Amino acid sequence: MQHDLSGMLLTGSNLKDADLTGANLADADLSDCVLDGALMFGANLSDANLEGARMVGADLRGATLRGARLRNANLHKADFRDGSAPRRNKGGTLTAITMKLGPTYMEQADMSGADLREANMAAVVATRTDFTDADLQGAILTHANLRGATLAGARLDGARLDHADFSGANLSFAMFGNASIATVILDGCDLSTVLTDKPSGRSFLELSPPLADGIIAHDRWVSSGGTEGAPLTLDGIDLRGAASLREVELSGLSAEGAIFIGIDLTRANLVGARLKGADLRTCSLKSADLRGANLEGARLNGADLRDAKLGPLLSGDRTYATNLRDALLRRTDLRGADLQSARLNAADLTDAVLYKTNLEDCDLTGAKISPSKH
Repeated sequence: MQHDLSGMLLTGSNLKDADLTGANLADADLSDCVLDGALMFGANLSDANLEGARMVGADLRGATLRGARLRNANLHKADFRDGSAPRRNKGGTLTAITMKLGPTYMEQADMSGADLREANMAAVVATRTDFTDADLQGAILTHANLRGATLAGARLDGARLDHADFSGANLSFAMFGNASIATVILDGCDLSTVLTDKPSGRSFLELSPPLADGIIAHDRWVSSGGTEGAPLTLDGIDLRGAASLREVELSGLSAEGAIFIGIDLTRANLVGARLKGADLRTCSLKSADLRGANLEGARLNGADLRDAKLGPLLSGDRTYATNLRDALLRRTDLRGADLQSARLNAADLTDAVLYKTNLEDCDLTGAKISPSKH
């Protein structure tokens, strides 16, 4: 309790249920530590490195996290509210008197990719904090100060946002789902790409014939070489809430700009599919066949592409490379995937999992790569 651990190297330590109340952990390296259930209220974690740390249910009430790095940390159900901590008297012994702590401060912290589901962040001060791709589903952010924060691609479905201040925040492609923004301050925010529970563009429910019938017709079109059935076109369609597309025959599909978020496409046949600008975040594309597909500018953040086929498509005497130019593949799981000869120029592979991924002959010009350690 109230220990001075500033600057200490504690990487990978098991500190589960540790009592670090009021501790000074400024500049400490706690990356990949296990801190589940740890008592850290009132702790000073300024500029600390907590990347990849597991902090499920940690008590961070009144803590200071200014400039801390919590990229990809697991903070599920963590408590960031105001709190109180024991005070030491002049003799160094604990007294029954408590001091009131102010709100938790995390200005300019890096929370990108962090799991903050159901975290209690009421009244936190998180100005200019980076929550890119963070999962804030079900989090409590009532009266939180997020002025100037970056929430690009963040998930806020079911979050409590009453009277939160997002003034000047970057909300590009953030997902609010059914979270109420009636009392949220959004001054200076660009909401043009924000997704709510309302369809963005046309819903799949408006399709005629219905989606299921269209898939059957597309299958017939593929198997007959184009003499029967009809090709399926889903350009600009919002497919959220649609049934699983697991193992479906969708080769040659046209779905440019379509929204597939969270759809199960495991082992789907998407050979030569036109998916330019499609939103495939958090989709399961495990073992899917995407050879020769056009995924230019597609959003694949957090998608499961394990063992997926993204290599070249051979058709007669021609070869078609899979196009992932400008695609967003942040934190995408590409373990065992085949991307041979794929065009990945200017793609963003930040924290992508590239274990046993085939990148032979890929065009990585201008690509951003910082592989995950996992």
